[in-house]
Amino acid sequence: MRKTILHMDLDTFFVSCERLLDSRLNNRPVLIGGTSDRGVVAACSYEARVYGIHSAMPMKMARLLCPDAVVIRGDSGTYSKFSDMVTEIVKERSPIFEKSSIDEFYIDITGMDRFVQTSYLWSRELRETILKETHLPISFGLSTSKTVSKVGTGEAKPNNHIEIPEGNEMHFLAPLSIKKIPMVGDKTYQKLRSMGVEKIRTVQEMPMELMERVLGKNGTVIWKKAQGIDNTPVVAWNERKSISSERTFEKDTTDIVKLRSLLVAMAENMCYQLRNGNKLTACVMVKIRYSDFQTYTKQKRIPYTSLDHTLIAVVLDLFEKMYERRVLIRLIGVSFSNLVGGTYQIRLFEDSEKLIKLYQAMDHVRNRYGQSAVKRAISMGSKTIGGMNPFNGQAPIIPAHRRR
Repeated sequence: MRKTILHMDLDTFFVSCERLLDSRLNNRPVLIGGTSDRGVVAACSYEARVYGIHSAMPMKMARLLCPDAVVIRGDSGTYSKFSDMVTEIVKERSPIFEKSSIDEFYIDITGMDRFVQTSYLWSRELRETILKETHLPISFGLSTSKTVSKVGTGEAKPNNHIEIPEGNEMHFLAPLSIKKIPMVGDKTYQKLRSMGVEKIRTVQEMPMELMERVLGKNGTVIWKKAQGIDNTPVVAWNERKSISSERTFEKDTTDIVKLRSLLVAMAENMCYQLRNGNKLTACVMVKIRYSDFQTYTKQKRIPYTSLDHTLIAVVLDLFEKMYERRVLIRLIGVSFSNLVGGTYQIRLFEDSEKLIKLYQAMDHVRNRYGQSAVKRAISMGSKTIGGMNPFNGQAPIIPAHRRR
């Protein structure tokens, strides 16, 4: 039986989330990412793309190309919540799905025609449900493989859908640029262009052996994808086993007070995310990158927990043990791993009911007004560290008043 693979992708996801929070951003060029000279564009609206702006572009260059663009630092906590909403809808209605990124899904609906009118109709109904319940624009491509469906989604955008019937895969791919094929990055593209290859049609007409001679094993894979051949299965989605946060400074620093303050803020936000997702961690890691790009990490195994005071103490202890060079720091990061599902249990001789209720009250306020609504006093100093790259890990938090 030929497979039926649905690929769904939320359009300009970060921008769409921001526009749901603030309608004044509609129809305006929007840039999301780091605001310093070292910052990069994590996402941009279609209005911004007209100026040649794209993701991973230095923010400084993007601002020069479009001075009128609205620049937002971003809030990964908000984006995760919207992503979780879509994931729950997909999970409830799909036989098997793979969440390949925060805004992208593959769904294997092979054999669904026996239970629904058509797979295409079922896919459209799923898309309409997501649009209705989340108000997030989403596109999809439907075909016999992951590759063709993903390319189809790209051609369907923005906020639309397309079906590539069985037997029509090569005809659909032929007129498209070779860059449309997943796996073809800038270096591979330049190598193929130097051979005179610009369209997928040219690869379809080339002997597979020639592609392998030029690009090695990747050449064979790309040749097969160009033919519409891709037997990669949809891998059932599993929840992540780690969570991390990093900050890159605009100017390298040795300000120990601010470094500690930032580490506390990062750990505090991550602890909230753990509790909000009913998760516990048993391993903490701290990362330091110095101005000479020497990078060091140190980790510690601990009993399962999700409480701030426990994890913050471990983070600061690891940092103190590792920060020995006393030279300028370019980046610091925190990671919680070995995550498991579950809620925190009170430890008889160490915790109190009053402490647990305090965390519950703080989380309630954060759920209503945003992660930055309640913070430890020590973490407030992290705001004074300028030029952080918010998408080199966990993004900074948008002020709470934007959620009211």
